[in-house]
Parts: sequence; C-alpha cells; structure tokens
Amino acid sequence: MIGRVLDALRYAKHGNAGRRGEDLAHRFLRRNGYTIVARNYRLASGAAEADLIAWEGKTLAIIEVKSRETAEYGPPERAIGEEKHRHLLRVAREYCRKSGVDWQDVRLDVVTVILADPPKITLFRGALST
Repeated sequence: MIGRVLDALRYAKHGNAGRRGEDLAHRFLRRNGYTIVARNYRLASGAAEADLIAWEGKTLAIIEVKSRETAEYGPPERAIGEEKHRHLLRVAREYCRKSGVDWQDVRLDVVTVILADPPKITLFRGALST
C-alpha cells in the first residue's frame, strides 16, 4: 500500500508513463518469482542502461521495459532497435564481469506494459539474443 502511494506521488510529480510501466513490471516480475537485484542499472560511462536486472532461478535476466499509453501505434516491443539491443548487451557484460556471473547464465528479457485499465503486462523471456 505504501509503495503504491509513493508511486502515485512520483507519477504526479513527473507524469512519466515509462516510470509507471517500470513500477508495474517490477511488481509483476516479483509476483512471478523473479528476484530483482538492480533497477535502472547504468554503465559507469552513462552510455547504456538496463531497466531491471533480476534472477529467475539460476538465470540472470537483463530486462528492458517498454510502456505505452495505448497499443494504437503498434506493440511496445517494436520500439526496441539494434542500438538498444547493443546497449543491453554492454550492460549485461559489465554486470556479469563485476558480479562474477557466467555469460551462459544470462538472458535478455522484455516486458511490455500497456497502461490501460487494468494495465496489460506481457513478459517475453529471452526476447533478445545474447
């Protein structure tokens, strides 16, 4: 309950659909057995970021969240291009290097959020190649 109140205050201040989508994705993943270990993980250079990093069992998932107010202009996952894919790979490699995770245990997931009432959340495990 307190988390939702804080989220509501944050949205009112920033009016950010992306942030709201990340919050919804975070809760969704936790309810589905993921253990979130990082949020908005950014390379030291600031050149790339992963929205969420989480463990699902023995697999480390680097997660991109795409949110849209509606699906009117197509599904949110279509907005992930080659550049974003390269950025996620860079983040994944650095995170693995720093934390000692084997590359074979890494997966790139995508969570899409349509901010309808109720929100429509879809998880694509291994949506992007590693």
